[in-house]
Amino acid sequence: MGQLYTLGLNHTTAPLEVREKVSFSPDILSHALRDLLGGQRVKEAAILSTCNRTEVYCRGGAPEDVASWLEHTHRLPQKALEPHLYTFRKNEAVTHTFRVACGLDSMVLGEPQILGQMKQAVRTAEAAGTLGLVLNRLFQRTFAVAKDVRTNTDIGSASISMAAAAVKLAERIFPSIAEQSLLLIGAGEMIELAAAHFAARHPKKIVVANRTLERGRDLADRLSAEAITLNEIPDHLAQFDMIVTCTASMLPILGKGLLERVIKARRHAPIFMVDLAVPRDIEKEVGELDDVFLYSLDDLSEIIRSNLQVRREAILQAETMVASQADHFLRWLEERSVVPTINALRNHHDALRQKELEKARKLLAKGDDPAEVMELLARGLTNKFLHAPLQALHDAVNDERTDLSVLYQTIYQLPDPERKD
Repeated sequence: MGQLYTLGLNHTTAPLEVREKVSFSPDILSHALRDLLGGQRVKEAAILSTCNRTEVYCRGGAPEDVASWLEHTHRLPQKALEPHLYTFRKNEAVTHTFRVACGLDSMVLGEPQILGQMKQAVRTAEAAGTLGLVLNRLFQRTFAVAKDVRTNTDIGSASISMAAAAVKLAERIFPSIAEQSLLLIGAGEMIELAAAHFAARHPKKIVVANRTLERGRDLADRLSAEAITLNEIPDHLAQFDMIVTCTASMLPILGKGLLERVIKARRHAPIFMVDLAVPRDIEKEVGELDDVFLYSLDDLSEIIRSNLQVRREAILQAETMVASQADHFLRWLEERSVVPTINALRNHHDALRQKELEKARKLLAKGDDPAEVMELLARGLTNKFLHAPLQALHDAVNDERTDLSVLYQTIYQLPDPERKD
């Protein structure tokens, strides 16, 4: 049937500069999935690519081949990812998938965004035709488990989002956010979250910059803000005290040279910048500039850890639910593994039945006594069904014969030959 496994890296095994090298933008994900299945590398696959992780969920093939494919796809040297990759097989893969969806493996413990990201990854795999029976069943079970955990535990109640952490950092730099102007670059889910948290502090001005002006306006209208395109950013950048960015661009949008000119125009007034994108929207060298306070995803993890206090009871409760549901799924998976054998046995015995039935029909057509024909049919079936197991027992030697005898007693529920009533 092919083994089930998960291969990937995340915020605990790889720094941001590695994670951004193996991220998949939404527009290439379908092609990547089909390429992965090409040449029969794997039988089923789905890819989850977020700010904090890139994971490939597979059935069939070899994990080392998938690792090589990941490096080749992103034009990385062979074995470059080896120090950062993890592989979970079968039992561990199921448990890991459930934990990811529940937010138990996230940088922000219990954060809800990962579930939506996983659902989108599954929709993409379905559209690409790379999702089969096993992975489809795994993810449907995963979504049900995540819903149960969030409904029946407090795992998400103390969650501090990236956006909330960004606000806390801004408040360390500016006495009052209400006196600062804010530029939001992008209009996706992460920017919407950031917008909601910053808007609650009532900055004096908010502008949304996006590749498409129409989508940017949709978010800007909800915030009573202005909207501009990405191309207009250089002309407006100097007027902003706070910049939060998260786009799907594969190349940086804001470079060191641009920020040097902006700092000069601002007469060295401080600029607070948060880059929530992977790959990064802001060149990391920007952080070396005086008067620029640049924070990446990995930087935000520290404030999240220092402020996060989730009750141990909720975590233990969630982990227990995950373990129980993982066992349930694995039982189904084990049952699936014997289906080919069951089908082969059915087909084998059905062929024997058809052969004996055909003999009986010929005898009846000749006018033979039906009772005798029935007796011959029954005896013929018995002999045919018992031939293979009896032959195996006859050919067995030493311990093998003992093992077969015990096995037959179990299968056919035979009385213990050593027992005397």
